[in-house]
Amino acid sequence: MAKQEDNEIKEAVSEEKEESKGKKSKSEKEFGLTDLPGIGPAVAAKLESAGVYDLMSLAVMSPAVLGDTAGVSAAVARKAIQAARDMLDLGFQDGMEYAKKRDNVFNITTGSTTLNELLGGKGVESKAITEAFGAYGSGKTQLGLSLAVNIQLPPEKGGASGKCVFIDTEGTFRPVRIKQIAEGHGLDPEKVLKHIKIARAFNSDHQMLLAEKVEDLIKKQGLNVKLVVVDSLTAHFRAEFIGRGTLAERQQKLNKHMHTLMKLADMNNLAVYVTNQVMAKPDVFFGDPTQAIGGHVVAHASTYRMYLRKGKKGSRVAKLVDSPSMPEGEAAFYVETGGLRDV
Repeated sequence: MAKQEDNEIKEAVSEEKEESKGKKSKSEKEFGLTDLPGIGPAVAAKLESAGVYDLMSLAVMSPAVLGDTAGVSAAVARKAIQAARDMLDLGFQDGMEYAKKRDNVFNITTGSTTLNELLGGKGVESKAITEAFGAYGSGKTQLGLSLAVNIQLPPEKGGASGKCVFIDTEGTFRPVRIKQIAEGHGLDPEKVLKHIKIARAFNSDHQMLLAEKVEDLIKKQGLNVKLVVVDSLTAHFRAEFIGRGTLAERQQKLNKHMHTLMKLADMNNLAVYVTNQVMAKPDVFFGDPTQAIGGHVVAHASTYRMYLRKGKKGSRVAKLVDSPSMPEGEAAFYVETGGLRDV
């Protein structure tokens, strides 16, 4: 009898917990854009068409940007933003709470154990931008193509069972190469290709627009996007903005683009991998004269920075230049038909 009573009490408690969870999720779902003051259905439709679907996206906007996007006055924009912030209870949190929020961060294997170790042990991290810069033929695109396949692997094999969005600015995406890497992992090549969304960007504005449209794929179409690849990040910006007179405008646009990718990665828990071009500095007499394009704007926005170069006997060498938690180091790997492998 005592055991039966204990079981009944446990069942009642679990039911109460489930009910409270249901109520909590229901109340959270009840808050939408139209619950904010000054935001009606018409204004909400404008915001959604601009990629603003939830309160968090609106809460982090400036009144000027919200006013231009939604076509409302600055006063209405300020009131709506403040209301969104109050509903979400934005503010400070302690380190333990923040650590718990990062429990859902995942990693994508590169295919090379040494390269994974260089990036922290498991590969490319979500909620972060990983940048690879280097000369042509250094393996930047090959790493991007490998990640596009590896993201589709199950978590126990170093993937996330997710889809990839590939923004191609230089015409480097090759379905044949994807098929080779997929076969190397024992995956169905056609299925792998179907899970990669490719878009060819023809100028910098088109590239920035495509990055903003990734939110539509996630929110409207419900795609499980876990990786965004931009190959290459600076090609169009470098071609369109020529001379020192246009440098400030170029850097501003590039900064905005990087922050769009940063916000996309953080709010949707996905990984962003970008490749970057380089230039040679003629005033460097000792050491490697290679320098990444984009200056401090790209450097500050990237969470992890790798410099790729050709090594001995056809190998590639990756040097970790910047990381929030890992020391500088190097890793050598080979690019083969089935993907990346250790030397």
